[in-house]
Amino acid sequence: MIDLYAEHQLKNLLMEDTGFGDITSKLLGDMKGSASIIVKEDCILSGLQYVKYLFELRGLEVNLLAENGNKALKGTQIVVISGSYQRIFEVERTALNLLTRMSGIATETRNLVERVRDVNSHCRVAATRKTSLRFFDKEAVVTGGGDSHRFRLDDMILLKDNHIRILGIKEAVSQAKKVSFSKKVEVEVSTKEDAVTAVECGADVVMLDNMTPGNVEEAVAHIRKVNPHTLIEVSGEVSKDNIRRYAQTGADIISLGYITHSIKVVNMSLEVDV
Repeated sequence: MIDLYAEHQLKNLLMEDTGFGDITSKLLGDMKGSASIIVKEDCILSGLQYVKYLFELRGLEVNLLAENGNKALKGTQIVVISGSYQRIFEVERTALNLLTRMSGIATETRNLVERVRDVNSHCRVAATRKTSLRFFDKEAVVTGGGDSHRFRLDDMILLKDNHIRILGIKEAVSQAKKVSFSKKVEVEVSTKEDAVTAVECGADVVMLDNMTPGNVEEAVAHIRKVNPHTLIEVSGEVSKDNIRRYAQTGADIISLGYITHSIKVVNMSLEVDV
């Protein structure tokens, strides 16, 4: 079942592309048949339920041959759509854009999670708010085994460098703690001294930003001495090439913006069955 928020987003995406209709595919008239979505490279699938919903919006019959979170090999047929060719082609690009993007995010996330879990079984790979299609990008990260992190600004209090410059760590955390018992407070820092200050002030999570693995390791040791229950997040300067090293520091969370803002989409195509 598709929730109301997703329905609204999907309809907007389809309307954005179709306008008043696909004037090219109208040339096909009432011709009917079927088409398949084929994977052109190995990937982790994500977004299949939304592809099904988009095609069904236009009265088409959809048969999903795979499941989200599973690995699909190059050449695999994952979806079959039957009905009006005109309607199939009307939805094609919107569906493929979403499916290839979400699967690209899920694939890269799974790759990162596997690298991290090899050296730190409790560490989570998380997204950021550097997204394009926020709802779908975040879901794809979760499908790949990652953590969505904050979905919106009202999910959690995250005191970043500019907040700290204005208020200072102690005052910022003090004010943040008054907002609500239900909201965690995270503080972004770039030195071990500021990290310790944030923990001493009662931060629930400390984000170590743009620090080398060596400096992160040192900061983690200091934080654990003050409060072993404080969550430690690492962000900035992290890539797929060095994520294992950052995971070895003992951090609880590693967040990366690129898994949603600079992802490589998966190559897929829709081909008519003739």
